[in-house]
Formats: sequence, C-alpha cells, structure tokens
Amino acid sequence: MDVRKKILLKQIGAKIAYYRTLRDLKQEELATLAHISQSVLSRIESGKYNDTLSVPMLLDIADGLQIDMSLLVSFNDVEKSMWWQPLSVKACENKMCVSSESHEKEGGSYGDDSGE
Repeated sequence: MDVRKKILLKQIGAKIAYYRTLRDLKQEELATLAHISQSVLSRIESGKYNDTLSVPMLLDIADGLQIDMSLLVSFNDVEKSMWWQPLSVKACENKMCVSSESHEKEGGSYGDDSGE
C-alpha cells in the first residue's frame, strides 16, 4: 500500500479514537453502534485496517459517534504535510532529492487544493 494511504488511514483512525474518547464510548460500544466488530474498529483506529475502508462504513462510524463524517476526513495543513514528507525521503532514495523547503522556495506547495 502507498505510504500516503497508510498515513491517511492512520489519521482517520486516530480521529475516530479521539471522538470515541470524547463521547466516553468503549470500542465495543461504538462497534455495536456502527454495525462492525470490535476487532475491525480496533484495526481502523490503529491504522492497520486494509485500504478498503468504505464511505458507508465511515458514515456508520460517524453516526455512532454522532458527528458529521466530514470531521473524520478533513485535515489541517499540518496533517496534510505528513502525506508529503515520506515522498521527500523516497525521492532522495531515487536520487531525485527534493526537500520540502526547496520545493516551497521555488513557489511549490504540497497538498494545495487549488489544482494549479
């Protein structure tokens, strides 16, 4: 699985665990509300669930947490920057060393939603 996908799934899992804790729910309780097993929820929260985490499953989890699903899949700039850090390392392994600092000095931006 792509490193960025792994990071994204870990971030989603961490958000689920965070909101579950705020709601004072145990994994078993949220799993029941979301119609999934406790072991599946545990794997999702730890970022170890496979890359087939579905939108309907996220909707069920969000409903169990009584939050909007967008809270689980919205990321601030710091969280987004984590998606690109592994690319810098991989690029150096491939002899294309481009650090995030040099990219930004050249006017580039990581995680930019503008489509430019």
